[in-house]
Amino acid sequence: MSQINASLPLLGFAAFSGTGKTTLLEAMLPKLVERGLRVAVVKHAHHNFDIDQEGKDSYRLRKAGASQMLISSRYRRALVTETPEEEAQLPYLLSQLDQTQLDLILVEGFKKLDFPKIELHREEIGKPWLHPEDANIIAIAANIPADTNSALPQMDINNLDQITDFVIDYANNSANPEAQTLSCSDINPTGMLSVAQGREKILEQIKPLNNSDSVSLHQALGQIVAQDILSPVNVPQHTNSAMDGYAIRGDDLDRESYHVVGQVLAGHSYDNTLQAGEAVRIMTGAPVPQDADTVIMREQANQKGDTVTFNLAMGKIKAGQNVRLAGEDLALGQVAVAAGTTITAPELGMVASLGIDKITINKPIRVAIFSTGDEVQQPGEQQKPNCIYDSNRYTLYALLTKLGCDVVDLGIIDDNEASLENTLVQASTQADLILSSGGVSVGDADYIKTVLDKLGQINFWRINMRPGRPLAFGTIGDVPFFGLPGNPVAVMVAFLQFVEPAIRKQQGIVNWQPKTHQAIATEKLRSRPGRTEYTRGISSFDANGRLVVKSIGSQGSGILRSMSEANCLIEILPEQESAEIGDKVTIIPLDVRV
Repeated sequence: MSQINASLPLLGFAAFSGTGKTTLLEAMLPKLVERGLRVAVVKHAHHNFDIDQEGKDSYRLRKAGASQMLISSRYRRALVTETPEEEAQLPYLLSQLDQTQLDLILVEGFKKLDFPKIELHREEIGKPWLHPEDANIIAIAANIPADTNSALPQMDINNLDQITDFVIDYANNSANPEAQTLSCSDINPTGMLSVAQGREKILEQIKPLNNSDSVSLHQALGQIVAQDILSPVNVPQHTNSAMDGYAIRGDDLDRESYHVVGQVLAGHSYDNTLQAGEAVRIMTGAPVPQDADTVIMREQANQKGDTVTFNLAMGKIKAGQNVRLAGEDLALGQVAVAAGTTITAPELGMVASLGIDKITINKPIRVAIFSTGDEVQQPGEQQKPNCIYDSNRYTLYALLTKLGCDVVDLGIIDDNEASLENTLVQASTQADLILSSGGVSVGDADYIKTVLDKLGQINFWRINMRPGRPLAFGTIGDVPFFGLPGNPVAVMVAFLQFVEPAIRKQQGIVNWQPKTHQAIATEKLRSRPGRTEYTRGISSFDANGRLVVKSIGSQGSGILRSMSEANCLIEILPEQESAEIGDKVTIIPLDVRV
């Protein structure tokens, strides 16, 4: 989401074309200014427009090729920016206003965005009411009464003073932080949540499962440690030699020669106290004798009979050298492996070295998956007309297996309420998390929402990202539910951004963060301002050892092959309009292969 530095009352006027939005604003503005309000207006045009007069200097320079033309005089200034690739979004437009000089921002158009609006309605236009489908409408101005079920304030669209008084009251109340419920900083393009907002809302509702089990070391690899593993011994257990050589006393370094009184192999010991003038031949890992604290390496020694001398030309002897102290690696009672750690080969070996043969782990998360859609078929069947094979369940199965989850595959669910309800009830009794793909687009939401509302608490979100925009999240009973998009690439991106963090938290991993790197773009990477863009890319090291990245080309959200070819996602943040060649960008390695 694009953050705005100031918080101002923002009010829109929503209506179909021909209702008279501009005419009403033109008549109202003098009255607002007369009442002391400093007002800005943002107008959205659905068609091309030109504010320059043909023949004027600014017009000529812009037509000559200036992509941005800034003209200024004593009385006003204007910046004209060409946007041939894609339209600027409302957060960006608001950020261009000097809000320190304003009391109120009025918006004409952008009626599909989430911010307070007055609906303008004229019966003769023949268009439907907007307020039944838009919870952001706070009042109605019309030339006929609205439906009797509406509790919204209603005004006469032809009574300019009545509408003006309402706008002034709104501005005054919204200027009070306690009364204001929505400000410019809350607006995001097309009423969407940012990626960070969506992830935060999800993680707030996810709880670690704390289902522990004790397993042998052979079963522990890849599992999550449920509680701190404490060292039952000092590591090393004894002060020992770090190399083959001779052990002497650190307070007895000035002699020309020493009397060799014994030899200590690994697994054995010299049980007498070492006296001044004595040395013990010692092997790597063997405990040093009592009162010995220094070892001289064998290459520096010359032993004849039971006398040894040391070649000081190879290095001066220092007290305490080449000795590993007891408990130097791990002290008795110290945390050897912290709770929430994934057991890999080094942890497994270390735990074994402590003499521990069992580890208390968090049981693997059970995840139920299914796909929806009458057009979706099981691979292996003869393809029907207008149908596609289900790839999403197999992609999700691989991703979940990589995370150490147990997967309950419920197959493909028919597009009817009974099938969906039965599947969700079954899944909520069998799994710790439910994951579906397909059926969460805007057109499908009303149908699925009926079932989900009946069984749990579900929110349908439009995430301000590409790909992976539609997302449903909530709970069926106490079990988290994710409804992912149907497009294969969007499924993978949404999984990595939202589902994996939730699973990691359920697994007991504290403050899990995905791996990211900084890389240098070797091509121009375009993005829409105000939106998080995930471009499939290929990263590598160039001849100078720098990590560089480029896109794999076509970025269609249904092109699964692109995810197979890519080895990373290139993340372009909302505040970054694009990345030029040589710019640093964030990449997320696609370590998703099992």
